[in-house]
Amino acid sequence: MKLKVAFAASIVVLLPACATPQANQRAIAITVDDLPLHGPTPHGETAVSVAEGVISALTAEHVPAYGFINGHWTVDDPATAPVLTMWRAAGLPLANHGWSHRHLSEMTPVEFEQELVRNEPLLQAGSEDWHWFRYPFLDEGETAEKRAAARDVLARHGYKIASVTADFSDWAWTGPYQRCKDAGDTAAISKLEELYMQAARESIGYHRNLSQTVYGREIPYVLLLHVSPFEARILPRLLKLYREEGFRFATLEEVEADPAYHDQIDPKLSAEPQGLDHKAAAKQALPPRTDFQSVLDGMCKG
Repeated sequence: MKLKVAFAASIVVLLPACATPQANQRAIAITVDDLPLHGPTPHGETAVSVAEGVISALTAEHVPAYGFINGHWTVDDPATAPVLTMWRAAGLPLANHGWSHRHLSEMTPVEFEQELVRNEPLLQAGSEDWHWFRYPFLDEGETAEKRAAARDVLARHGYKIASVTADFSDWAWTGPYQRCKDAGDTAAISKLEELYMQAARESIGYHRNLSQTVYGREIPYVLLLHVSPFEARILPRLLKLYREEGFRFATLEEVEADPAYHDQIDPKLSAEPQGLDHKAAAKQALPPRTDFQSVLDGMCKG
């Protein structure tokens, strides 16, 4: 998630993953943003090699996953274009993430509509249900009026909103990995892996806690990831972690059919606070999270 929220540096206690039928039915949908590439990439890696790694990890575990595209890459760097074909060839669907990944808060409603529609020719090339939209940076607008106007645009174009209810800012590992990999610092890369898995584990307990706080039950989750070089490297371990914690991998359609997503899946409805974090914050019940980014930002510099 690129929407930055200030959390105190504190360790979140994981809820126990009990081996019960209810725990085994815990569901999560994987979504992958910024196709065809979330850079920068280390020397020797390309958008295609990154996508091969991510796709291989998903298909090996039979994990359904929507990929959300920024079409500008296919013009700015045509070598990235095969990624979209590869994604579809693997049986994975694509959806809309805006042409150039712009903040909604920096655009007018007219510009937002242009960003949305400009992506559509790339999406129409497939047969999947591509009428899902993920806000870049999870930015739904700086005012209630901007948010309502954007939702009106989405409704007129037949879109559903792909909400996010689980994330651990996996994007923050992209830059440090590129620096450490190019520096040949294997010890630092091992540290990056350790921190990533720690963040993922803490996120599970954190979002389960928020779900209970907001809904009084455990909802099915939508996890936000990015198509980055580090994701390609570590995704098999992440998928294994979720299975060990009692999750099954579900489709985005199945998860967002849950009533918890009713205001998101249909943009014609009045918007509630965005995602679990904002809904918990509205209840003044947002717990602290560990600050990983301050450590990551200093790795492999100089």
